[in-house]
Amino acid sequence: MVAGISVSNTPGAADASTANTAIYLLLGALRRVHIPATALRAGQWRGSMGLGHDPEGKTLGILGMGGIGAAFALRAAPFDFHLQYHNRNPVQDPSCNPTNAKYVSFDELLQTSDVISIHLPLNDTTRGLIGRKEFGMMKDGVVVVNTARGKIIDEAALVEALEQGKVYAAGLDVYEKEPEIHPDLIKNDNVVLMPHIGTATVETQRKMELLVIDNVRSALEKGCLITPVAETRNSKL
Repeated sequence: MVAGISVSNTPGAADASTANTAIYLLLGALRRVHIPATALRAGQWRGSMGLGHDPEGKTLGILGMGGIGAAFALRAAPFDFHLQYHNRNPVQDPSCNPTNAKYVSFDELLQTSDVISIHLPLNDTTRGLIGRKEFGMMKDGVVVVNTARGKIIDEAALVEALEQGKVYAAGLDVYEKEPEIHPDLIKNDNVVLMPHIGTATVETQRKMELLVIDNVRSALEKGCLITPVAETRNSKL
């Protein structure tokens, strides 16, 4: 950030669409849907697919209970998951944890979740947060979903965990060096891949555009931003 420059973003506008994308990837990974979908288009009906998994009764670990994490929890709850989450601190406002998900430590979330969905911002603390050590702590056969930022996961470590069977399947919308994707993720039939399109809907783009316009209007008329980025909150216009 440049000193003295105020910066805004569009928090909230993308919560629903990103959460919807995470649900899509979660269900697709549980079913390893890429295998039959690809086989079908190749004229092979179901191909070499095996049986997938149902969500009911499984423990879903939500890494990051911000706006998107909370929206994701609301959508996941009807599937009868046991919901737990980890933040830097427990959520105090009940409206920000609408499903009353259980707060657990980072290590406990890794060790006890059947599915882990990542909803964290990218910063110095979260960069490379999930690597070989963390995959080693997870349950055998875990499903991993990431719609947050690709650099939170060490992709080489994820590839290794997939090839070893530690990770049953993954659902990814973001990548460590996007638009480049680790070639072994592309080759792996147990990975559901999307090209960072979590917010690519007419409705969500409109909400984001309107919030940008409102920020510009507020800056010009009131001298302040509606949704300033935290690191620039004290900067003056």
